[in-house]
Amino acid sequence: MSFRYGLAKFIPFQDRAECERVRQIKKAEITKHPNPEFRIRVIEDKDEFYFQFALDIVQRIVRARERGETLVFILPVGPVPQYLYAASMINAFRIPLDHLYTFNMDEYADEEGNTALLDWGGSFQKAMWENFFGRIDPKLRPPEKNIHFPTKKALPDYARMIDDLGGADCCYGGVGWCGHIAFWEAHLGFEFGDDLESFKQAGPRHVELHPMTIMQNALHSFSGDWSWVPPYANTIGPAQIVNAKDRSFWLDGYIGGGVSWQRFIARLAAHGRVNTLVPASILQTLPGTYTMLGGVADDVVIDMA
Repeated sequence: MSFRYGLAKFIPFQDRAECERVRQIKKAEITKHPNPEFRIRVIEDKDEFYFQFALDIVQRIVRARERGETLVFILPVGPVPQYLYAASMINAFRIPLDHLYTFNMDEYADEEGNTALLDWGGSFQKAMWENFFGRIDPKLRPPEKNIHFPTKKALPDYARMIDDLGGADCCYGGVGWCGHIAFWEAHLGFEFGDDLESFKQAGPRHVELHPMTIMQNALHSFSGDWSWVPPYANTIGPAQIVNAKDRSFWLDGYIGGGVSWQRFIARLAAHGRVNTLVPASILQTLPGTYTMLGGVADDVVIDMA
């Protein structure tokens, strides 16, 4: 007799049949998708993965400069190694970035929406300056007025600021354990139900993080200390992702030793039913790339060792 049980109640997406279906998608089939403009690929080598991520960033910067165009990026904080590579390329090839405008996806906040300061260790602003902007030669670096974060002060005007520049040319990002994009969390989908169009029009806001996000971030950034992870954040909304001219998403959630926290949600987001409770599933409906590290793309199995 099969052992049957319900999904944990704190998980917003409760469609067991759909979970079982996507779980069966093998690595050999994972890049196939009915939307030809949603391009899935797998890169096996970790160094190559981050190098290609950096190359994607730098190529867009160079192309825009050659065309005399302003370039607008929406950027995530993690993963980080691609920023180190990109900064090195920019310095080595002496690429000026005065045409570049950046908007970070999100930033930690407290209950009142006060965002983490640059001098707090877990601040996304701090991480971006230490790993990217601060590593670029000041002669090449974008002017500070071109670098934006969704602080408490900026949040009410964040969508307008992006729109005033003609919208984002590329939105970079990843997929969270609960299926979030930026910090647009899975439980926010309850507000919209099956109304995907309204969902896609939602903009920046102050949000409470889902428990899975707290645990995910505790695991990779806070030495496993969930008491240290702020429970709130300011974030862009689906509208900023949908309205971007292109999307480039990178999934590197492989711990090693065959363990990946992202292996299942990568499948549910890319191949599951498009719905508001798995926010990243809207990526399937849009043009863009979806790149997985080999260890993330591996088959979903039970390891009882």
